[in-house]
Amino acid sequence: MTEPSRTSILDDADRARWRALDWRLLPEVGRAPALNMALDEVLTERVGRGDRPPTLRIWGWSGRCVVLGRFQSVRNEVDEAAAAREGVSLVRRISGGGAMYIEPQGAITYSIYAPDALVAGLSFADSYAFFDAWVVDALRGLGLDARYVPLNDIISKGGKIGGAAQARRAGAVLHHTTMAYEMNVPLMMGVLRIGKEKLSDKGMRSAEKRVGPLRQQTDLPRAAIIDHLVGSFRKQFGLMDDRLSDGELAEAERRVDERFGTRAWTYFLP
Repeated sequence: MTEPSRTSILDDADRARWRALDWRLLPEVGRAPALNMALDEVLTERVGRGDRPPTLRIWGWSGRCVVLGRFQSVRNEVDEAAAAREGVSLVRRISGGGAMYIEPQGAITYSIYAPDALVAGLSFADSYAFFDAWVVDALRGLGLDARYVPLNDIISKGGKIGGAAQARRAGAVLHHTTMAYEMNVPLMMGVLRIGKEKLSDKGMRSAEKRVGPLRQQTDLPRAAIIDHLVGSFRKQFGLMDDRLSDGELAEAERRVDERFGTRAWTYFLP
């Protein structure tokens, strides 16, 4: 690995904003893709209402999937026949941005649920840099020359590490980031229409950028990287361990049945 950068991109004012909140951690638990989508909405709303403290959630996945951005066309982004053949499910998130191919041990995904007061006075673009600054610092602590590239990418000399998306609901901000840990390139290329002729001009097209998975760039186990990220957040801002309440989980499961697990939602843009 290269020597880590010693220069933090967080200034004292940024740290003060983060430290003023009482943060909770929801650790990784393997969940169905549609349930992960629903949890993002439920937890964002609850933080906005003040029913849950600001929260960092580490995602776990129970199976392979393609996650579509809110305004993407299914047929423009996914080879549906290949996805069905490979047992890859399709889900749609509430935030914008591009499609992602996910394997349970191939990605590191986290969500931050925060009151919108945390980014008061910041432009939409600046809020992306603000929310990802801590993870850029943590990656630098692993020896990577990580940096933020507007609007929503984290990159290094080894390639793109991850991308972020946001949604805002009822007084709260959802900011989630997915970073590549390792990639099943043949399967990803078979399922996503990267490099293939697009079938529709509807929706937002996924960016085609060189990706540098973290396993390739660090030689560290996935769990070790997650522990490092969580530890860095905890050290800088404070973080208490937590769990989903029965009510939060029940509400998310209901929304899967009514929306996030339905064809109508997934094929919002066919």
